[in-house]
Amino acid sequence: MRITVNVDGTSYTDEVEPRTLLVHYLRETLGKVGTVIGCDTSNCGACTVHLNGQSVKSCSVLAVQADGAEVTTIEGLARDGKLHPVQEAFHDNHALQCGFCTPGMIMQSIDLLADNPNPDEHAVREGLEGNLCRCTGYQNIVRAVRDAAQRMSPGAGPEAERVSGDDVSRAPSAFAGGGE
Repeated sequence: MRITVNVDGTSYTDEVEPRTLLVHYLRETLGKVGTVIGCDTSNCGACTVHLNGQSVKSCSVLAVQADGAEVTTIEGLARDGKLHPVQEAFHDNHALQCGFCTPGMIMQSIDLLADNPNPDEHAVREGLEGNLCRCTGYQNIVRAVRDAAQRMSPGAGPEAERVSGDDVSRAPSAFAGGGE
Protein backbone atom coordinates (compact mmCIF):
# COMPACT_ATOMS: atom_id res chain seq x y z
CA MET A 1 0.00 0.00 0.00
CA ARG A 2 1.17 3.52 -0.70
CA ILE A 3 1.22 5.82 2.30
CA THR A 4 2.17 9.45 2.80
CA VAL A 5 3.26 10.40 6.29
CA ASN A 6 4.70 13.61 7.66
CA VAL A 7 7.47 12.61 10.05
CA ASP A 8 9.30 15.28 12.03
CA GLY A 9 8.21 17.94 9.55
CA THR A 10 9.16 16.06 6.39
CA SER A 11 6.64 14.37 4.11
CA TYR A 12 7.44 10.82 2.98
CA THR A 13 5.58 8.71 0.44
CA ASP A 14 6.38 5.01 0.44
CA GLU A 15 5.02 1.61 -0.42
CA VAL A 16 4.59 -0.56 2.69
CA GLU A 17 3.25 -4.01 3.33
CA PRO A 18 -0.10 -3.82 5.15
CA ARG A 19 1.37 -5.70 8.14
CA THR A 20 4.30 -3.29 8.66
CA LEU A 21 4.29 -1.78 12.14
CA LEU A 22 4.83 1.97 12.42
CA VAL A 23 7.96 1.44 14.54
CA HIS A 24 9.50 -0.73 11.81
CA TYR A 25 8.57 1.80 9.12
CA LEU A 26 10.16 4.62 11.13
CA ARG A 27 13.36 2.72 11.87
CA GLU A 28 13.92 0.60 8.79
CA THR A 29 12.47 2.73 6.00
CA LEU A 30 13.05 6.26 7.30
CA GLY A 31 16.11 5.60 9.48
CA LYS A 32 14.49 7.14 12.56
CA VAL A 33 16.39 4.86 14.93
CA GLY A 34 15.81 7.12 17.94
CA THR A 35 12.49 5.33 18.27
CA VAL A 36 13.50 2.06 19.86
CA ILE A 37 11.87 -1.36 19.95
CA GLY A 38 11.63 -2.56 23.54
CA CYS A 39 9.18 -5.40 23.85
CA ASP A 40 7.23 -5.52 20.57
CA THR A 41 4.09 -6.13 22.63
CA SER A 42 3.13 -2.54 23.62
CA ASN A 43 3.98 -3.21 27.27
CA CYS A 44 7.12 -1.10 27.74
CA GLY A 45 6.46 2.15 25.86
CA ALA A 46 10.03 2.51 24.58
CA CYS A 47 8.67 3.02 21.05
CA THR A 48 6.32 5.89 21.98
CA VAL A 49 5.91 8.58 19.30
CA HIS A 50 3.28 11.22 18.68
CA LEU A 51 0.66 10.50 16.05
CA ASN A 52 -1.27 13.67 15.24
CA GLY A 53 -0.10 15.10 18.54
CA GLN A 54 -1.08 12.17 20.77
CA SER A 55 1.36 9.67 22.18
CA VAL A 56 1.06 6.15 20.81
CA LYS A 57 3.13 3.04 21.13
CA SER A 58 4.37 2.67 17.57
CA CYS A 59 4.64 -1.11 17.93
CA SER A 60 0.85 -1.25 18.24
CA VAL A 61 0.08 0.90 15.18
CA LEU A 62 0.33 -0.23 11.58
CA ALA A 63 2.18 2.07 9.21
CA VAL A 64 -0.92 2.19 6.99
CA GLN A 65 -2.87 3.61 9.94
CA ALA A 66 -0.49 6.59 9.89
CA ASP A 67 -1.30 7.39 6.26
CA GLY A 68 -2.01 11.12 6.03
CA ALA A 69 -0.94 11.69 9.63
CA GLU A 70 1.78 13.68 11.33
CA VAL A 71 4.28 11.70 13.35
CA THR A 72 6.79 13.22 15.73
CA THR A 73 9.70 11.14 16.95
CA ILE A 74 12.34 11.92 19.56
CA GLU A 75 14.53 13.04 16.66
CA GLY A 76 12.04 15.71 15.69
CA LEU A 77 12.04 17.53 19.02
CA ALA A 78 15.31 19.46 18.99
CA ARG A 79 15.45 22.60 16.89
CA ASP A 80 18.34 24.63 15.66
CA GLY A 81 20.66 22.54 17.80
CA LYS A 82 18.65 23.24 20.96
CA LEU A 83 17.04 20.40 22.90
CA HIS A 84 13.33 20.43 23.73
CA PRO A 85 12.78 21.57 27.37
CA VAL A 86 11.76 18.03 28.33
CA GLN A 87 14.97 16.66 26.82
CA GLU A 88 16.96 19.30 28.74
CA ALA A 89 15.16 18.44 31.98
CA PHE A 90 15.88 14.72 31.55
CA HIS A 91 19.56 15.53 30.99
CA ASP A 92 19.82 17.98 33.87
CA ASN A 93 18.03 15.68 36.34
CA HIS A 94 20.03 12.58 35.44
CA ALA A 95 16.87 10.85 34.26
CA LEU A 96 18.61 9.00 31.46
CA GLN A 97 20.07 5.89 33.19
CA CYS A 98 20.90 3.44 30.36
CA GLY A 99 18.86 5.59 27.97
CA PHE A 100 16.83 2.82 26.37
CA CYS A 101 13.46 3.98 27.71
CA THR A 102 14.32 7.67 27.42
CA PRO A 103 12.83 8.40 23.97
CA GLY A 104 9.50 6.88 24.96
CA MET A 105 9.55 8.52 28.39
CA ILE A 106 10.20 11.94 26.86
CA MET A 107 7.47 11.57 24.21
CA GLN A 108 4.98 10.40 26.84
CA SER A 109 6.04 13.24 29.18
CA ILE A 110 5.38 15.86 26.50
CA ASP A 111 1.91 14.43 25.97
CA LEU A 112 1.34 14.42 29.73
CA LEU A 113 2.44 18.06 30.04
CA ALA A 114 0.18 19.06 27.16
CA ASP A 115 -2.77 17.72 29.15
CA ASN A 116 -1.53 18.80 32.58
CA PRO A 117 1.06 21.60 32.49
CA ASN A 118 1.71 21.44 36.22
CA PRO A 119 1.42 17.83 37.39
CA ASP A 120 2.20 16.77 40.93
CA GLU A 121 4.32 13.68 41.58
CA HIS A 122 1.30 11.36 41.60
CA ALA A 123 0.03 12.76 38.28
CA VAL A 124 3.47 12.27 36.68
CA ARG A 125 3.65 8.67 37.86
CA GLU A 126 0.13 8.02 36.64
CA GLY A 127 0.80 9.79 33.32
CA LEU A 128 3.89 7.68 32.65
CA GLU A 129 2.14 4.44 33.52
CA GLY A 130 2.77 2.03 30.68
CA ASN A 131 6.28 3.31 30.05
CA LEU A 132 8.79 1.11 31.83
CA CYS A 133 12.32 1.92 32.98
CA ARG A 134 14.18 -1.33 33.45
CA CYS A 135 16.87 0.57 35.41
CA THR A 136 14.07 1.62 37.83
CA GLY A 137 15.17 5.25 37.62
CA TYR A 138 11.68 6.53 38.16
CA GLN A 139 12.55 9.04 40.89
CA ASN A 140 14.78 11.08 38.56
CA ILE A 141 12.32 10.71 35.69
CA VAL A 142 9.51 12.11 37.83
CA ARG A 143 11.80 14.92 38.97
CA ALA A 144 12.70 15.68 35.34
CA VAL A 145 9.08 15.87 34.23
CA ARG A 146 8.22 18.25 37.06
CA ASP A 147 11.30 20.33 36.20
CA ALA A 148 10.25 20.39 32.54
CA ALA A 149 6.81 21.61 33.58
CA GLN A 150 8.48 24.58 35.22
CA ARG A 151 10.64 25.26 32.16
CA MET A 152 7.79 25.17 29.67
CA SER A 153 4.96 27.54 29.14
CA PRO A 154 1.59 25.90 29.80
CA GLY A 155 0.20 23.74 27.02
CA ALA A 156 3.25 22.08 25.53
CA GLY A 157 2.05 20.14 22.57
CA PRO A 158 2.40 19.33 18.95
CA GLU A 159 2.77 22.94 17.81
CA ALA A 160 6.01 23.15 19.75
CA GLU A 161 7.28 19.93 18.23
CA ARG A 162 7.08 20.64 14.54
CA VAL A 163 10.16 21.24 12.47
CA SER A 164 10.23 22.41 8.89
CA GLY A 165 11.50 20.16 6.18
CA ASP A 166 11.26 19.18 2.57
CA ASP A 167 8.97 16.63 1.04
CA VAL A 168 10.66 13.35 0.45
CA SER A 169 9.23 10.74 -1.88
CA ARG A 170 10.77 7.45 -2.76
CA ALA A 171 10.08 5.11 -5.60
CA PRO A 172 8.64 1.74 -4.58
CA SER A 173 11.81 0.02 -5.79
CA ALA A 174 13.84 1.85 -3.11
CA PHE A 175 12.58 -0.57 -0.47
CA ALA A 176 12.20 -3.79 -2.39
CA GLY A 177 11.33 -6.65 -0.12
CA GLY A 178 9.49 -4.39 2.35
CA GLY A 179 8.45 -5.66 5.74
CA GLU A 180 10.88 -7.12 8.20
